[in-house]
Amino acid sequence: MTVHTHPTAIASAIEPGIAAHLDTFVALRRDFHRYPELAFREARTSAKVAELLTSWGYEVTTGIAGTGVVGTLRHGAGGKAIGLRADMDALPIHEETGLPYASETTGVMHACGHDGHITILLAAARHLAETRNFDGTLHLIFQPAEEIGAGARRMLAEGLFERFPVDAVFGLHNWPGVPTGYFGFVAGAAMASVDKALIKVVGKGGHGAAPHETVDPILVAAHLITALQSVVSRNVDPRQMAIVTVGSIHGGTAANVIPESVDLQLTIRSFDPAVRQLLQRRIPDLVEAQAAAFGAMAEVDYRLGLPSVANHVAETEFAAAVALDTFGRNQVDPAFPPRTASEDFAYFLEAKRGSSLFVGNGQSASLHNGAYDFNDALIAPAATFWTRLTERFLS
Repeated sequence: MTVHTHPTAIASAIEPGIAAHLDTFVALRRDFHRYPELAFREARTSAKVAELLTSWGYEVTTGIAGTGVVGTLRHGAGGKAIGLRADMDALPIHEETGLPYASETTGVMHACGHDGHITILLAAARHLAETRNFDGTLHLIFQPAEEIGAGARRMLAEGLFERFPVDAVFGLHNWPGVPTGYFGFVAGAAMASVDKALIKVVGKGGHGAAPHETVDPILVAAHLITALQSVVSRNVDPRQMAIVTVGSIHGGTAANVIPESVDLQLTIRSFDPAVRQLLQRRIPDLVEAQAAAFGAMAEVDYRLGLPSVANHVAETEFAAAVALDTFGRNQVDPAFPPRTASEDFAYFLEAKRGSSLFVGNGQSASLHNGAYDFNDALIAPAATFWTRLTERFLS
């Protein structure tokens, strides 16, 4: 089996026990890729995860949040516990890679690398079970339904950390465009909160030849789109990040008819909770006032989504130090720029201390793209990192 080669600095740091089984795990990753499953439907995936963990001596609990799996390994008399998390679900995207192991499920593919995240954690799991070079408790959390932002919350609601207490929890995500196997750490907000606003502009319809007899909601919507950009440029502190994007606008059915209403959909992102609250307040105020200025009415359905991924500083610094000691400064950025995508690992970090890190996927297609494929060269270094992190945390 052909696997991407590792840069020398990475190859020399990989655990020999992990490298020895790499072909097995590359084949496993490609099997997960071939049979992707959507959120809360990860039955085959979770069954395979549970089977492997059991064979390596883990105490395995299934059925958490439906398809979630937790593998527990205890060694020694240490009182500390660590949690490592991997997400399992795929996306409703048609695969366009043409790879021999491409998805066999029409319209579903692993376009975000969760197949790789599962495999990385399993590779580390096997090595840690074989070596047991730690003193304490290891909980491996295989989470469903990250892509719809529901899996982490459901696991927490079903008592995840009451049943499997941890002193800290860690996660990782591959990132296209970042050099292969390069580790990035962000102390503080690492990924953005994501909210949504559904806006209906209600005017008075009529004939396109008699606009004076109407209240044109299309004209109002056009002004709204422009005015919404002022929320970030004129209300948010320039030292903070915020995004307001109008991604959808629908209204009208004919060139000569002014419709009764126009619908808009917005995605709204930020890092800071105070900025998030400002946007939640300011956007409806602006929309309603702008519509009123034209004699129209606006209905705003503002829906809070995922909070930002807020890494805890001490745990992030600890994890970065492990990576630096393992791979060296040329492969690690302890001050990696945050990303404006979102992740429901945020809920775990609200419940427990911990950190989510990034690992470079090389020059691949972007995430959530039909041409994306996880880079198998990440499996060994990332599994080595999970191993070293566990050993040091539970030393």
